[in-house]
Amino acid sequence: MNIQAILILIIFAAAVFYICRLMYRNLFAKKSCGDNCKCGVDFSGIDLDKTNK
Repeated sequence: MNIQAILILIIFAAAVFYICRLMYRNLFAKKSCGDNCKCGVDFSGIDLDKTNK
C-alpha cells in the first residue's frame, strides 16, 4: 500500500468514528436535567404582557 491510500484510510476511519460518536451521543443522551434545573436559559428579558396581545 502506498502512503496516499493509508492516509485516505485513516481519514475515512476518523470520519466514521466521528459520525458514530455523534449518533451514540444523540441516541443515549439524558432526556432531562432533573429537578430544579436552570439549563442556562435566561427568560428575564421576555415581557409576557406584550406577547399575549
